[in-house]
This record gives sequence, structure tokens and C-alpha cells, in this order.
Amino acid sequence: MAGVDLTLVWAGIIAFAVFAYVVMDGFDLGIGILFPSFAVGQERDQAMNSIAPVWDGNETWLVMGGGGLMAAFPVAYAIILPATYPLVIAMLLGLVFRGVAFEFRWRDGRHRAFWDWAFCLGSIMATFAQGVMLGAILQGIHVQRQAYAGGWLDWLSPFSLVTGVALLAGYALLGSTWLIGKTEGSAQAHARRLASWLLLAVLFAIAAVSVATPLLSLEYARRWLAMPTVLLTAQVPLLTLIVAFVLFRSLRAGRERVPFLMALALFLLGFTGLLISVFPYVVPGAVSIWEAAAPPESQEFMLVGTAIIVPVIIAYTGWSYWIFRGKVGTEGYH
Repeated sequence: MAGVDLTLVWAGIIAFAVFAYVVMDGFDLGIGILFPSFAVGQERDQAMNSIAPVWDGNETWLVMGGGGLMAAFPVAYAIILPATYPLVIAMLLGLVFRGVAFEFRWRDGRHRAFWDWAFCLGSIMATFAQGVMLGAILQGIHVQRQAYAGGWLDWLSPFSLVTGVALLAGYALLGSTWLIGKTEGSAQAHARRLASWLLLAVLFAIAAVSVATPLLSLEYARRWLAMPTVLLTAQVPLLTLIVAFVLFRSLRAGRERVPFLMALALFLLGFTGLLISVFPYVVPGAVSIWEAAAPPESQEFMLVGTAIIVPVIIAYTGWSYWIFRGKVGTEGYH
């Protein structure tokens, strides 16, 4: 593929896969986070059934993002994974717990309360681990000779804990706005009340992370605050305030679909801010995408398969959401 920078192409593919995972698995993780706040019985059954047909397909993008990183940027994968081993293990265990809870909650009625808590705690564990991992990468990874040279707990810091809590709030907002569109009655009313409070929590979290990030590195501060780039970067917080206002008004107006779309827009703006901070580095301040990339021959070979499989994934995902559109009931999906 002469004239095409395959490294940039693969960076775009990985970025798309990560964002797709965040927004698609984010709302079902958010429902798990909020699950204990719903009343036992119809409210919880509606919440669970709203994601039961699609939750496992959403996690396809996690495999795509992780597998693509390993194949297309093996140096980055070999650095990030050892730096975040405890977080990756916690995330996977959390996803296993919630996956088991989906099945056993309906099959093992006598212990449903236990499986409800397994669903919740697994969702919290997976989300918090993802958020802390993001913070750990942003704050910097100790690299020597293109290999991880840090310790077992280098990922643990006040900043990474803040990003972990911020992602909990963000996923919970996605989950509550999703339920507004998928449920009825008391479950919908409760989700709408939660969304109003969670919007405030998310805005506070965005502000905290936005203030702290430029303090981590002079490079981050330069990208966000130096002239003339600040004229462009300032549009991100401005658009965030506009989207938040529209979301707030849609909640007050009783809209059902707009709140979820606006919550997705908030995540898109947050993802845009992340790219502004780190691009073109895949390990911030240490390894660029070109330094981490696999050989061009490998990238080109993998791109052929990706060009086939990604449209298929998008097609069946869209079809499944179309088939299971509309409001949900309380009967078990089995």
C-alpha cells in the first residue's frame, strides 16, 4: 500500500475499537454499578433484560482493541501490560463475575440476591480497574530500552484513583440514560433521577481530571494551554458544557432517547481530549506509535483480515440492537 501510512491506519482502528468498547460495554457496566439502587423484582428484572441480549457482543470490541494492540503495536503491548498486570487481572475477574451472574441469576432463584451483588461488584471492579489503568498510562510509565522498568504498584497514585472514580461515574451515567429509553414505570423514573445526579458527578469528575492532567507533564500543559493551540483545545470544554446543558434539559423535558445520545457525546468529547493529550504517543512521553509498530508487512497482512471482520462485527451488532429495540419486560430472557 504505497503512500499509505499503515501505522496511522492501525492507530485509528485501535482508537475506534477502544471507543466502541467504552461506549457499548460502558452502559451495561453502568447498569451493574447502579443495580443495587433498583428495587428487587420488576425494576431489577427490567434493568437486566435491557442488556441481556447484547452485553456479550459489546465485549467483542475489548478483544478487538486488546488483540489489535498486541498485533499492530507489540512494543506498546509489552510495556503497558506488565505495568498494569494487577489492573488487567482485576478487570478480567470482574467481567467473569458479571458474566456468570447474568446466567445464574435466572437459573438459581434461591440465591438471586447473591448473583445480584456479584453482577454489581463485578461491574464496579471491571470499571474501576479500567479507569485506574487509564490514569496510570496518562501519568507515565517508566520505560528503559523499550521495556517496562517500573515496579508492581507504579500504577497506584492519587491521579489514577481519581480517573478510576471518574469512569465509575461516567459508566453509571451511560447506564442510567440507557435505562431511560429501555424501561417504563418506576424503573424509568428512578433511572431519570439517577441520571440528573450522575450528570453533576460526571461534570465534577471531568473538571478534576482536566485540571490535574496538565499538572502531570509540561507537554500536556503545552498542548492544552499554549497559544495558538489553546484556541482549538478550548472548544472541547466549551462543547462539553453545551452537551451537558442539552442532556440536563432533555432529562427535565422527559425525553427518552436524547439523554443517552448526549451521554455518548460526553464520552466522545472526553476521548477527543485524551487524543489531544497523548497523540502520537501510545506510551505517553516514551514510545510513539511508529516506534511501537509492527513491521509494515505484518500490518498489511492483518489489515486484510480486519477489513473483512470489522464490517461484519458492525453489521451483526447493529442488527442485534435493531432486533431488540424498544421497551423491555420483566420476564427472564432465557
